[in-house]
Amino acid sequence: MTTQYSADICRKIQVKFQGLNLHRPMRISRYDDGTELVYEVEGIEKRSINKVRLLVERFIGGGFAGQVYRVKILDVQNIAGGAIAGLNKGGIYGLKILVPPSGFSRIFRNFLYAVGFQGPFQLQVNPSAARAGGLWQKFIRRAAASRFGDERTIADIYATLVDDKIGSCGELREWVEGRTWRLETDDRMDLLKLWRKGKVTDDSQLGSPEYRAKKEFMAEFVRLLHDMGAYEFARQYEWWTCKSQPNSLKRYETEDQPTKGLVAVDFRAGRALLPFLPMSPGDFKLIWQGLCRGSLVQFDRGDVMKLETFVRTHSEWFADMRQMLAELKADEQIYRDSVPDVTQNVVRWFYDGQLWSTIFDSTVTGWKVRNFIDESAEKNFRTSRLRTLLFMFAGLLPFFGKIIRRIWARADWRKHYALMLTSFDYLGRAIRGKVLEKTIDWYRNGRISSSQTIAIARQPWRFFYHLPFLLLVLPSLHRFLTDSDFRKEKLVSIFVRPFRLYFHASLREQWLREMVAEGRKKHMLTGDDATAILSQISEPYIQKYLISLVVHLMTLPVSEIVISLITVIYVLTRPELSWNEAWKTTVGIFAIWQVIPISPGSLVRGFYVVGLMIKERDFKNYNIAVCLAFFRVVGYLAFPIQMTYRYPALARFMAGHWATEMVHIVPVFGEKGALLEHWVFCLFYNWPLTIRRRMVRRSEIRSTLRPRYWHAVPCVLISALIFAAADFLYLNKHNEMPGLSGIWWLVILVPLVCGAVITLGCSGAVLWKRIVTAAIAGSLTGILASVAAAIISKGQIPVSTLVALGAMHAFVSTLLSAIGAIFTEIILPDPDLNCASI
Repeated sequence: MTTQYSADICRKIQVKFQGLNLHRPMRISRYDDGTELVYEVEGIEKRSINKVRLLVERFIGGGFAGQVYRVKILDVQNIAGGAIAGLNKGGIYGLKILVPPSGFSRIFRNFLYAVGFQGPFQLQVNPSAARAGGLWQKFIRRAAASRFGDERTIADIYATLVDDKIGSCGELREWVEGRTWRLETDDRMDLLKLWRKGKVTDDSQLGSPEYRAKKEFMAEFVRLLHDMGAYEFARQYEWWTCKSQPNSLKRYETEDQPTKGLVAVDFRAGRALLPFLPMSPGDFKLIWQGLCRGSLVQFDRGDVMKLETFVRTHSEWFADMRQMLAELKADEQIYRDSVPDVTQNVVRWFYDGQLWSTIFDSTVTGWKVRNFIDESAEKNFRTSRLRTLLFMFAGLLPFFGKIIRRIWARADWRKHYALMLTSFDYLGRAIRGKVLEKTIDWYRNGRISSSQTIAIARQPWRFFYHLPFLLLVLPSLHRFLTDSDFRKEKLVSIFVRPFRLYFHASLREQWLREMVAEGRKKHMLTGDDATAILSQISEPYIQKYLISLVVHLMTLPVSEIVISLITVIYVLTRPELSWNEAWKTTVGIFAIWQVIPISPGSLVRGFYVVGLMIKERDFKNYNIAVCLAFFRVVGYLAFPIQMTYRYPALARFMAGHWATEMVHIVPVFGEKGALLEHWVFCLFYNWPLTIRRRMVRRSEIRSTLRPRYWHAVPCVLISALIFAAADFLYLNKHNEMPGLSGIWWLVILVPLVCGAVITLGCSGAVLWKRIVTAAIAGSLTGILASVAAAIISKGQIPVSTLVALGAMHAFVSTLLSAIGAIFTEIILPDPDLNCASI
């Protein structure tokens, strides 16, 4: 996730750092828009060396695998071997630097890799590893041309490079103008479910064409990768990892062709897959497959021998790539022999001098790439393994290891530390330099505002005021506590803005226009849909739905406020609790609160919809909203879903917008374009549409039948007899009558089953009469069960207790019977697929 900030402020701070005249370089974690970069790049197809000057147009984002930029080539100069094919002055490209911009991501990624391979992350520090990955991508691209008929289904890669400022290898590759997937409206989710099981072959009945096309493309692509030996590259496209979907984009040029334009864009793994640490549902299968191949730790290892066989079998497609295959073998050998990798090389340790030579040589290369050593130190380490080992062990020392390494292997850092110890003026400048570096990072992460950043740059002592707040994991919380303007803005947004929106139609219209503009920017809306929404913005029903949506937003803090008050009151009224017990109680209350489906906020929303429905005497336009509003989380989508048929474009956008915004807070799996996003959208949007379509169709069939209600009587009697029998058996066993808690499982189960049976037997009755019949039956069940309890107890239960018990039982049974009927209606299959379901 990127945070809005001013690149100009970052550049001014960088200039201020340079003005300090420190002998060490400034630490750079990422580049800002508008930065010019100069690299010597090495071509993939042939080892030509070109010098390129790039302009960073946009920072796209960063993950475990690295950071991505959209760049423009300002100039290209040939240094050796001729021009690199595909690199042209003025062209737009993707630049990927193979190190995360986030410190936590970098540490976590490197830790997993070190556990698996006992060495540094090779794609970042080893040019041979980066080039081997590029060569694999070239072969995969050519293989895709033979399998899919178009090599453009795989993004191209042109050159690799070393970024000596950030300290990482990188690559220049094709820039793909594309998107992840459009969240498609589909009211035949039942058929889509059958399609996933291979039980539906007639595409004319199916919806979600983009979703189906991507799933089929990725499955076929995984098969291709396995056929050519790229087993671990296939990890990036395994569907059930649930986070692989964004690795395949759809080109914008094919917007009007749902099944065309898919392209695989990412071939750089970010995290090693350890056998004892699966991180997604699909990893269990991948771990087992890897064990069967003898690969205990998985990352990006390919079977070069199988690739060679594949190339020979399809020689007509690879006739011009034999030299590249030889280079791939050589680079792969260096890559794999650059780390100890106990799961693969343990026997070779005892006899293979070439392995140890490669490990030592690649280790020194990695230090140079990461700027741990200068050129003079590099020469010394390459001629002495003892120095290399000592330098390696020095790095294992906490804190001091880094300082020792810098003094040992970097002349500029030696001079820097020496002056810090001998000059108070230089020490002050060094501290200010460190402050400026950290300030830029905080600013980019959203921890501090522009004004705070400028203030710290001018008065570095302000930096230390913020240090305690680094304990807060959330940057936004840090800013909320330290930035009064930000705090005021957030509080106004939560507590004041909803009231303004409720009372001012113009503000609601502006709110909707802003959401539409954001939808266009994120490509969740087509131009036609946006035009349709904006043309309807002043219609009465749009305003009514917007007001209802505002009310939903106003209930956001209700649950948190109520649970906080309940927790405080509970703890304060029990002074006997120790601090430890009070803390555990608080955590327990909040934990329970998170799993219950109904909350105070959802109740407020639900009763608001019921009141609106009664006031306007209109059930039709609120029939979905009234069912969903009572439930937490999903209730926020009640009105977007309700708008489906009257305003389909707006409903589709609003449901997609709110559903995806909620899911994007989930780490890793909540990524835009990933499978969880699609699941949430379908759960909150497409499944309600499917259920509604089923109900409409079922109503059409039922309209030809006569209603039936008499079966509710035996259902009530049987249910009451079950409770009477339970009371009788409990009395004989325990010599006392059970309360509702004593037979809680029957109190829940019997009304639910009763409501389900009643709605199934109502034949031609309309939906609302089915639900009302089930509710009345539940109420009668509770009353009759209480009467039976009084008879069985032979007067043991006081009349007041009996009345209270009967009222509670009747209320619970009424509610659960209605829920049983509603739930049964929801889960009934499509009547066109199974007419017996009516």
